[in-house]
Amino acid sequence: MAPPRNVVKIAVQMRDAIPQLIQLDQAKPLAAVLKEVCDAWSLLHSERYALQFADGHRRYITENDLEAERLLGGLQSESREGRREALRHLVLLAPDMTFAREVISRDGLQRLGTIIEDGDDLGEVLALTLRAFLELMEHGVVSWETLSIPFVRKVVCYVNMNLMDASVQPLALGLLESVTLSSPALGQLVKSEVPLDRLLVHLQVMNQQLQTKAMALLTALLQGASPAERKHMLDYLWQRNLRQFIYKNIIHSAAPLGDEMAHHLYVLQALTLGLLEPRMRTPLDPYSQEQREQLQALRQAAFEPEGEPLGAGLSADRRRSLCAREFRKLGFSNSNPAQDLERVPPGLLALDNMLYFSRHAPSAYSRFVLENSSREDKHECPFARSSIQLTVLLCELLHVGEPCSETAQDFSPMFFSQDQSFHELFCVSIQLLNKTWKEMRATQEDFDKVMQVVREQLARTLALKPSSLELFRTKVNTLTYGEVLRLRQTERLHQEGTLAPPILELREKLKPELMGLIRQQRLLRLCEGTLFRKISSRRRQDKLWFCCLSPNHKVLQYGDVEEGSGPPVPESLPEQLPVADIRALLTGKDCPHVREKGSGKQNKDFCELAFSISYDHGEEEAYLNFIAPSKREFHLWTDGLSALLGSPMGSEQTRLDLEQLLTMETKLRLLELENVPIPEQPPPIPPPPTNFNFCYDCSIAEP
Repeated sequence: MAPPRNVVKIAVQMRDAIPQLIQLDQAKPLAAVLKEVCDAWSLLHSERYALQFADGHRRYITENDLEAERLLGGLQSESREGRREALRHLVLLAPDMTFAREVISRDGLQRLGTIIEDGDDLGEVLALTLRAFLELMEHGVVSWETLSIPFVRKVVCYVNMNLMDASVQPLALGLLESVTLSSPALGQLVKSEVPLDRLLVHLQVMNQQLQTKAMALLTALLQGASPAERKHMLDYLWQRNLRQFIYKNIIHSAAPLGDEMAHHLYVLQALTLGLLEPRMRTPLDPYSQEQREQLQALRQAAFEPEGEPLGAGLSADRRRSLCAREFRKLGFSNSNPAQDLERVPPGLLALDNMLYFSRHAPSAYSRFVLENSSREDKHECPFARSSIQLTVLLCELLHVGEPCSETAQDFSPMFFSQDQSFHELFCVSIQLLNKTWKEMRATQEDFDKVMQVVREQLARTLALKPSSLELFRTKVNTLTYGEVLRLRQTERLHQEGTLAPPILELREKLKPELMGLIRQQRLLRLCEGTLFRKISSRRRQDKLWFCCLSPNHKVLQYGDVEEGSGPPVPESLPEQLPVADIRALLTGKDCPHVREKGSGKQNKDFCELAFSISYDHGEEEAYLNFIAPSKREFHLWTDGLSALLGSPMGSEQTRLDLEQLLTMETKLRLLELENVPIPEQPPPIPPPPTNFNFCYDCSIAEP
């Protein structure tokens, strides 16, 4: 009867001892084998001994050696079940680096490769073999470039087969992905043997693992292609509606998107946006007829109605002068726009964006240009300059032209929601820039500040990962300049720790004292007094008058003063108004001297500075009307009068002063706690003692 396959005869020798011929059962633990050998020589402490090969590399024998030999022997089993069982154990142990080295050193990869190339079993055995092969190769002991062409072609056959076990094709795709990324030569073989249509078929199968591996191989092929080949491949994939399928069936699938698929979508997005890099790196050529015509088309779309050519009947010099003026109105810094577009980045990409906006949103384009080119108050927003800088900004936010990260998963679902996503995003962003410009009441000197705000608006909205361009448009338009300032303030407070519950509680306790300080300052300002201008019926500011509060806060004193003279002495003022007679404080349009003047731009400016005091004059109600010389004086006086009347001081200046005082006082109070973390919650109060039967006897003297 033949001995079992896992039992082998080996000779064991030791210095100064008679060699032994033993039957080694590879299924036994190594410790048990060593115990038997040591017992034969009457040696104690078997755990202090080890077996070592007597020839060759003279390595010590470990459990991994025995297990690797046993499993590789199982691959030669004539029984399918025996091979399957050996492969299952091999897959479980292959992630261990030491075990993998043992298997590889015993030609384990060649044995697995033979099973894969033979393809006798297309079911579980093949799937286990591919998995074990992948696990062993992942350790990097053997290079992917050493794989043979027949082997790679055989794996390609498994990918291209129509009727194939569902567990085999994801593994075959994963193997080809590693081959493509690691070996350019074999990658070209995979690219020629695996058609894109086949990968699209795999992507459309409702199997998340198969979709992920197909997308992985697709992105690997795109990364290995030349720029021209990549553009051709992406154009073909987009024509085959890959974008729509990804958006509807992968991004919006019922199953959650895995990290691996998210990474491959990020890579696909980065590679697609990378197609814009050549245009971004190419400056405008002033001698190119096509580019000159594009610039003229941009100007004509803004300033020449259809059927009305520029300067019909004018001389050539006059037409050139008119063109140069219109290019400046369009927002170019130079009369020759080619000089503005020589900068790279954004190069020709900025021109592409402007043309796309003018052709696909002509009404918005005309409104933007004409609205700003006709303004004479220095608040015009330059379209061309803004477009050039905005294109640079979008390229930075979307990392156009940067190499793909190996781990990033930061893709934008909006990118897959429609074609020409970059140009469409520009169309939304340029209109946002115009809106923000108006909100900031910016001038040309504020251009960089506006761009900083727009960058923040776009970055914050992109971070929300809106699922469509319309959702992006809605979200970014709600993020106004005021909202950006509020978010900045909140984040600053968070960084300083001033929004922690204990700090907020401290701020609330400090508020009454600080509001009293602000009230005192406002009343002192009223006591100092202010020069106001009288407004005649013809809107002429031709007289001055002075008003102040008496030191005892009982009387308002006022009277006319001469032009050019300083503030008078309060005792010399002829008119007095007792504070006790004041009924109410009126501001803005509620003031009688504003209501009488109607509406108009000049009146609107006065309205923002106007306030009145209604008081008892005998049996009638009378008014003392003011026009503050500045917004600050308006806030100081309205706050001071509100304090006199016992009303809350609600001006913007009071809010700013209170915030500044709270910040300073809080920092002073917390000065000794620098670098000490403040807990969100107070420490728990310990439970009361079980009884209160204790006291301290003060009569006992301490030793």
